[in-house]
Amino acid sequence: MKKIVTLGEIMLRLSTGVGERLSQTGSLSMHYGGAEANVGVSLSQFGFDVYFVSKVPNNALGKAVERHLLSNGVHTDYLVKGGERLGTYYLETGIGERSAQVTYDRKYSSFSNLTVDELDLEAILNDAQVFHMSGITLALSPGLRELALLAMKKAKELGVRTSFDFNYRASLWSQKEAAEAMKPLLPYADICFCGELDAIYLLGIQQADESLSKTEKLEYYYKEIQKLYPNIQVMSSTFRTVLSASNNKLQGNHYVAGKLYQSKEHHISQIVDRVGGGDAFASGVIYGLVEQLAPDQVISFATAASALKHTVHGDANAFSAEEVFKFAGTNPGEILR
Repeated sequence: MKKIVTLGEIMLRLSTGVGERLSQTGSLSMHYGGAEANVGVSLSQFGFDVYFVSKVPNNALGKAVERHLLSNGVHTDYLVKGGERLGTYYLETGIGERSAQVTYDRKYSSFSNLTVDELDLEAILNDAQVFHMSGITLALSPGLRELALLAMKKAKELGVRTSFDFNYRASLWSQKEAAEAMKPLLPYADICFCGELDAIYLLGIQQADESLSKTEKLEYYYKEIQKLYPNIQVMSSTFRTVLSASNNKLQGNHYVAGKLYQSKEHHISQIVDRVGGGDAFASGVIYGLVEQLAPDQVISFATAASALKHTVHGDANAFSAEEVFKFAGTNPGEILR
């Protein structure tokens, strides 16, 4: 099987029930997830040999994380044990016009204290098809920013394709801090997940003419990003129309070889859980690129994978590549026989 490596923090997620506020609820449901872990789980479901690199405490929660990963087919050979705590986040589930809200409790987590000395990057990345990480990791500590840059450089040295998701989170750091941390990594990136706001506020690209359509604007931003970083071969993102917390429209965008490809628009009218939708999309793009699908097939598959993720609880996708392909080619709600 083809080897994929992801690096990032996995956390305990505690969620309210629908219609409950975090300040009022008496019970919370538990899941485990995090951007790079979610991508790893999805890619494992798609049939790849996935290794997740992280650090968790050597206690019952750390063991639960390991069990979660192993149960989803993700290798834990490079899951370092140590530190004081597992990062946690609380999800107040949205409904109707009220959006979901996330409250982080991840400061001083085991992962935030992971150091370069605890990993053998050459052994980890050797023979990998893709190395994936996100900007969230860079936000967590100066040490992780150093580790991330070294990992990207080592991947390129070993001929491994690199994937970087900007994944900007305003609750973790400022745009200025994010830009300063991300820019040194971008010369080593082959695949990027970024959109219009990333181009404007993190990369400082001049805003597009307002007379352009949103598709034309995105093409403009991708062309400008590629001028700055000609090494970036592929850029992908989604257009999301939020009608309510449980009713969204989703369309995928995939820019390669100077051309923008778009998926059909999925109308997700009964969202079960939106968390991890972007990670499912990223995993779909990575799958399509590794399997050398045509660009229109890549974006069709990736957007379908993201739409499916919205229909299950938890952070990670739970569908095989075959199921995603079938869904991408069927009408909404059609019975698969």
